[in-house]
Parts: sequence; C-alpha cells; structure tokens
Amino acid sequence: MTDTTTSPTETDATPAIDAYVAMWNESDEARRAELIAAAWTEDGAYVDPLAQASGHDGLNAMVTQLRGQFPGHVIARTTGIDAHHGLVRFGWHLAGADGTVAVEGIDVGIVADDGRLSRIGGFFGPLPPLA
Repeated sequence: MTDTTTSPTETDATPAIDAYVAMWNESDEARRAELIAAAWTEDGAYVDPLAQASGHDGLNAMVTQLRGQFPGHVIARTTGIDAHHGLVRFGWHLAGADGTVAVEGIDVGIVADDGRLSRIGGFFGPLPPLA
C-alpha cells in the first residue's frame, strides 16, 4: 500500500493540543474562550464516559463544571503526541496540588485542515485486559 499524502506530525498538532490542555486549567472564562478558539473548530465536539460538549460555548461550560468538581487540580499531558492522517492521540493525567493523580487517560482526536481540533474522545485509565 503506497500513500503519498501528507499526514500531520506532532509538530503540526502541538499548538492546538497545547491550547486544549491549557483550556482545562484556565479558571478565567474569557481567557478560556480564547484558548478554546485557538484549539477547536467552531463545531468542535468532545466526549468521554462522563461528559460531552460541542461548540465553543458548550466546551467552556463543560470545563467550568469539571473545574468545580476538581478544585485545585491540573490536567497535564503525560506523553508525546502520536499523529497521522489528521488523527492524534496522547496521554494525560489530572492531579491535585500535592501531585496525587485523580485520573489518567488517553485522548484520541481528529485535526481539521486548519490545524485545530474538530473531535476528541477521552478515555479513562488503562486499556481493559484481554478477556
């Protein structure tokens, strides 16, 4: 199989993903809206086992809710970015001020032609064992 199309690299996706991670940690809603605009397409959508949101306003509201549930916690990317053909994946964790990890997981997303995220699916914890 030969494919000569260009695929996004970690460098291509990094600015959007850095803004995406920063949005989770930003307490100021106006500043968060700027980060969301930098990270997401206008119709961007996020889903994980406990939450879902779409559009910039919906994403901002979702982050506000999460920040209320985990005050003082910070989300950090814990891996490099694996990217190809407009797809990305990377690991992250949510940790308290003392460094205790509350949850960790992996996000898988679609990068739009303009370099921003159009979709992210979040997964919590390690992959399930083979039955």
